[in-house]
Amino acid sequence: MAALLGRKRTVVNYTIDHIPKTTPLNRRPGHALNATTITIHNTGNPTSSAKNERAWLTNPSNSRVASYHIAVDEHGAIECLPLNENGWHAGDGNESMSGNRTSIGIEICENGNYAKTLDNAAELVANMLKARGWGVDRLRRHYDWNGKICPRLMYNKGTWLGWTAFKAAVAAKLVPQILKEEEDELTKLLAQSDANKIIAFLSASYMAASDGVSRAEFKRLANELRRVSGQAKQ
Repeated sequence: MAALLGRKRTVVNYTIDHIPKTTPLNRRPGHALNATTITIHNTGNPTSSAKNERAWLTNPSNSRVASYHIAVDEHGAIECLPLNENGWHAGDGNESMSGNRTSIGIEICENGNYAKTLDNAAELVANMLKARGWGVDRLRRHYDWNGKICPRLMYNKGTWLGWTAFKAAVAAKLVPQILKEEEDELTKLLAQSDANKIIAFLSASYMAASDGVSRAEFKRLANELRRVSGQAKQ
């Protein structure tokens, strides 16, 4: 567990830049969204950054109704729609159980350092899942809603190996977060002063014990008390 907790974490630069409610073509419809899933997309544009994707939503030459909540690239993520409002990203209409009305849409950009972008996306999604108490079973592809081959760079000629790898990357980041949280909670179970009083009694028993097995057990118990009170093992 220590190796997992010590794993280096990615810090994702996160910017909130919501498009106006007056954006043309109903791109910010404002319907309340109580999301139950997160949907992953590729932008389909190998030259577009997260800033470009945000700018495209309010570009006068954009004639599409489509919109999305977050765009992420190698530099960070931009929130384009509030996460409690719906977007038009799933291609499956306006019904109450549609992806458009139940899912947060994340666009993964294809430009620049795509490996870094994927790492940022995995970190972002892991944070979002953790905040909601969800697991990777809550992740969806655009493909799951309307059959479109998207995220296209995870399709791999129909095997979807890239999708499997992405979910595994998210899970690998999610598990250490949960373990770290549990470890932090353990250190709050016992005050150090109380732990040390109990350890003092164990120390007397340790000194009185004549066999190595008993002494080893007293030492183990003392170190467990140190651990749950946030102290270093001895």
